[in-house]
Parts: sequence; C-alpha cells; structure tokens
Amino acid sequence: MKRQFVHIALVVAGALLLGACVALRVATHEVKDDPVAAKPGTYRLDPRHSSLIFDVDHFSYSRFVARFDKVEAVLDAAPATPETSKLRVTVKAASVDTNVAELDRMIAGKDLLDAGRYPDITFETTALKRTGRKTGEMTGSLTMHGKTRPVTLAVTFNGAAPDPLTGDDTLGFSATGSFNRADWGLNAWWPAVGNDVHVSIQAEFIRKAS
Repeated sequence: MKRQFVHIALVVAGALLLGACVALRVATHEVKDDPVAAKPGTYRLDPRHSSLIFDVDHFSYSRFVARFDKVEAVLDAAPATPETSKLRVTVKAASVDTNVAELDRMIAGKDLLDAGRYPDITFETTALKRTGRKTGEMTGSLTMHGKTRPVTLAVTFNGAAPDPLTGDDTLGFSATGSFNRADWGLNAWWPAVGNDVHVSIQAEFIRKAS
C-alpha cells in the first residue's frame, strides 16, 4: 500500500513538474518579427491555426463573408533570400463554408465553382518582392474553374519561433488581396453578387522538429 502511494505521488509530482515547465515555456514565449531570423526549410500549413476568408458585395447592402475549410499548403522558406521562397496551396472547392448549407451547395455547384468537375483551387508563387522589413508582395498563378490567372497578395510576416508546446519551428503570416471573379468565368448571379472578391488570410506554417 505504501509503495503504491509513493508511486502515485511520484506520478502526480511528475505531472505537476511537466505542467510547470510547459507553463514556463508559454509565459516566456517570444516571437521574432525579423523574417531573416527565421529558419529555412520546408514548412506545412497548420490548418488548426489558419483561415482563408473571402467576401463579396451583396446588393450593395453589405459584403457577404465566407471561408474555405479545407486548405493545404507547402512553403519552401528561404528567409535570407525571400524572393526564392516558394508557396504551393491547394483548396478544396467543395469545402466552401457560408454558414448556410443550401448556399454552400449552390456556390460549389455547377453555376459557380463546379467542384464536381474542378475539385481543387490552386495557387503557386511566381514572384516575391519585399516592400518593407516584414512586408512584401506575392504574385502567383491562381487556378480555379479550369482557368489560370495571376493574383497579387500583400503579405505581412508576423513572426517566427519554436512552438512553446511542441518545439516545432513555426512561421506566421497575414495576407490580403482581391480579384475579379469574372476573369475565371465565375460571373453567375451578377449584379446581385459583386465580381470584386476580397481575400483575407491568416496562416501558421510548421516545420517539424527533428
């Protein structure tokens, strides 16, 4: 009985000590906002801490907001020479989420994205240009609905640091941009729904600790 009590006490003490270490790592967590200080390598998008949101005009009353729930991305990061970094993104067209199930089906259907025929929306960088210490312009080829057109995003580097919980190297970015959906043949429901699409992205990328 005494031996069992000692074992339980050791387990509890170990758990408390581990919890204290985690709490300390979180409390002392510091993110470097200098992109050059980030570690180079191949990073993958963390879908739990990322979002791809878009909005369009609705009858000039408001801008209707929606998102895509299934997004994958690979970033080959070269912080010392950012213009050589490469980003490849794949979005599942059928994962559009407006919070209205019927509207989701309409957008993913044949009138617009036609996800059955064109299941993937892809973006791949063609050029990167720094515009400030932690800002830049990313131009890439956006392919959807069977057409490919260039799109430029304004990108802000938010920071880099090992994740305090996992130890994985993590990079954070924000990006915004806009495009005319009619350029991809997605002009259904105009003028009730505007053609000018605004995009807002929050993204965390992870490089697994070795």
